Amino acid sequence: MTLHNILTYGTLLLSAVAMVACSAGATTTDKFAVSEKPIEEMVYSPEKTTFEVWGPTAESAIVRLYDGDNVVEEMAMQRAECGLWRATFEGDKKGLYYAFELTVDGKPLKETAGIFAKALNVNGDRGAIIDLRDTDPEGWSEDKAPKFKPSERVIYEMHYRDMTAHKSAGVDHPGKYLGMAQRGTLSEEGLSTGLDHLVELGVTHVHLLPTADFGSIDESKPTDQYNWGYEPKNYSAPEGTYSTDAANAEARIRELKTLVKAMHDAGLCVVLDVVYNHTTSTENCGFELTVPGYFYRMREDGSFADGSGCGNETASEKPMMRKYIVESLEYWVKEYHIDGFRFDLMAIHDIETMNLVRERLTALNPDILLYGEGWAASNPLYDEQKLAFKRYTYQMPGVGAFSDDIRNALRGTLDLSQGGFIHGVAGNKEALKFGIAGGVEHAEVKHSEKAWCAAPSQHISYVSCHDDHNLRDRLEHISPKASEQEVKQMVKLAQFGVFTSQGIPFFFCGEEMFRTKLGEKNTYNMPDKYNAIDWSLKSKHGDLVEYYKGLIALRKAHPAFALATAEDVREHLSFIEHENEAAVGFVLSGLEDIDSAKRIVVLMNGSREKVEFAIPEGNYKFICDGNVWTLGGGADAPSSSIEVAPITGIIIAEY
Repeated sequence: MTLHNILTYGTLLLSAVAMVACSAGATTTDKFAVSEKPIEEMVYSPEKTTFEVWGPTAESAIVRLYDGDNVVEEMAMQRAECGLWRATFEGDKKGLYYAFELTVDGKPLKETAGIFAKALNVNGDRGAIIDLRDTDPEGWSEDKAPKFKPSERVIYEMHYRDMTAHKSAGVDHPGKYLGMAQRGTLSEEGLSTGLDHLVELGVTHVHLLPTADFGSIDESKPTDQYNWGYEPKNYSAPEGTYSTDAANAEARIRELKTLVKAMHDAGLCVVLDVVYNHTTSTENCGFELTVPGYFYRMREDGSFADGSGCGNETASEKPMMRKYIVESLEYWVKEYHIDGFRFDLMAIHDIETMNLVRERLTALNPDILLYGEGWAASNPLYDEQKLAFKRYTYQMPGVGAFSDDIRNALRGTLDLSQGGFIHGVAGNKEALKFGIAGGVEHAEVKHSEKAWCAAPSQHISYVSCHDDHNLRDRLEHISPKASEQEVKQMVKLAQFGVFTSQGIPFFFCGEEMFRTKLGEKNTYNMPDKYNAIDWSLKSKHGDLVEYYKGLIALRKAHPAFALATAEDVREHLSFIEHENEAAVGFVLSGLEDIDSAKRIVVLMNGSREKVEFAIPEGNYKFICDGNVWTLGGGADAPSSSIEVAPITGIIIAEY
């Protein structure tokens, strides 16, 4: 073989190896070829640390090592396969920080921690070189999430500061991961707070508002600042605001793991709220500082599309962005033992990506819980029929969506112009029935919107969340002349509708205590005065707390409220017709192989007058008489008709 042939053969062999390493359908000659290997921007060992960054449009790349703010070493990175740049430092570099600088179109970009930093300095502009095993709390390798039947799932949405910042919470580290992880905390009235309160309630899944690093709070300043965290900067490392030492790269990781383990040990699963649809800015985030214009959807004039309403929208349909979302989520499951994810503005993501997310995450955890907002702030710059809008939820098995159908039907629309079913307002009956049926097709439901769930478990039933007014404030806005007792009755009936629907019930922290945010609607960056829960409310409104406990216990005692399939719903659920526009009843029957009860009758009266329902004849016991829960079957109930008081929900069962 001649030297020319040898060189040619060698070049072809190297190209073939590189092509195998790139994603299916891509070659190293493609401008944006994507490596099939996992994204690993920093790999540490005591012997060496290897850095790798994806920059297919860069002419050069540098990685710098920092001790504090001082550069101690830097190295020109070498171009590798599939758009990667790579460099290796010999020796033990643990404890140093790093940053990449890429040059694109002859211009050095601002330094960045990259797109997949797992540990950070204060405010996340540099990555930290650590050994992740040093961040594992005691017993972490044995940590396991509790197991729940699908019918038992109840989601509780919370913010770290909301739950622990008020002095009445009695925690040692207010507003921190460790504050939420603390057991044995009590209010001044001697009632459980924080984590113990969640255990006492009986919820199964705790939905944590955004926990990945976000850019809206200066972590170097006192941590009495507040933000919901929907302004992401680094997606694969925890926010430092909630750490007791934001300057310690290991502390925030260890403390979040400590919280996850505490929740698992307490019998709770952990759901993270994730915000892959946009970034806090474009100029300060790793996406634009590595491959400008790639990770976002761009208009023809070069400006950023803005389906998020936050100045930009990410492009999940692009191979590297899709890979990034999937692998980042996998990382949270593997490294932090997370049990589920809620997707902010999920309709900005494409359906193919969401289905891949479900496939890859269920391979790691068959019980993973996935759901999101089936809408965007405005029209995304992509084919609408390929996006994860609520109306296409049926195309994403195993992924749920929030039901604004049942939300609006029960408590009214966003604009506060009028109330809903619980206010006695007509025109909400069919939307409520749609929600009761779990968003699946049902012959007795004439809702104007087409059924969007393939299975009832895709229907996330709720009446309020962190967004908008909380439930008490909303009701007081709409009904300013209502007494406190009447408002509490509306709260009970609203949640009664949520918990007796076939969807997965979801509610916002503190509403079980009649929480108020002082009438403010959008408290995303407002001080603790508006957001922190005053735990004295738990004593003052103990009747409401007990009512919520009964609703949660209902889901665990009666799996008939969470039927497995759409076919099951159509077979076992039928409605009771009533001429009153604010009166809805339904029957769950044929339950011998499903539930301890053979038949369950649920009656809701949102009007301001008594309503009488005709019910199937039977020997009934009260499960709920409107206020008191007797889940094993309490006093005898009428056998053929029953009168329901105003603003009241009743459940009776035949055993």
